[in-house]
Amino acid sequence: MNPKQTFYQTQAETIIQNLKKRRMEGYYCPTKEDAVKTAMSLTAAGTTVSFGGSVTLSETGILDALKSREDLRLIDRGMAKTPQEIKQAYRDSFSADTYFMSTNAITLDGHLVNVDGNGNRVAALIYGPDQVIIVTGMNKVTSTVEDAIQRVRNLASPPNCVRLNKQTPCAATGKCGHCLGDDCICSQTVITRRSGIVGRIKVLFVGETLGY
Repeated sequence: MNPKQTFYQTQAETIIQNLKKRRMEGYYCPTKEDAVKTAMSLTAAGTTVSFGGSVTLSETGILDALKSREDLRLIDRGMAKTPQEIKQAYRDSFSADTYFMSTNAITLDGHLVNVDGNGNRVAALIYGPDQVIIVTGMNKVTSTVEDAIQRVRNLASPPNCVRLNKQTPCAATGKCGHCLGDDCICSQTVITRRSGIVGRIKVLFVGETLGY
């Protein structure tokens, strides 16, 4: 391993130990390919799976792997054709066996920090699916919760708004404008410091730069 890879693994192992104290599980995956293998091993055949919007899930290949499995029932709101079908997909996700998502940031001591527009992603993280699998690149690690929030506002949200074609101050300037407009994607800020159910939340750390 090169120095960066060694650092990523060491850092991930530190966070994984802290996640244990918070009743969450962690796995280190050196590459995207390792992440796909681990994610699939944690997803049992014959179960229902859903996922939140995530560039990371696409970049790792996990979304493609899920869609290719014929032994799963996949709830994919991208297949919905009407607003009502989208709403139903959101609601059905709460009864899924496994919910996949990324995290906007994670701290060295094991806090998950997520900012959401509609709130469906953080709602599923908090309650509903029996298992939540979070996939994150090591670029999303921060020292503190405060650093994590700043990361979301100024590093994650602006490019996400550009990707989603949102007309927000951060999309225009690259810096959070604390906006309240119709296109704002920062409605809910959720800090997860502990899992109410032991082992329900699992975090896959990928030793690469992924997502925003």
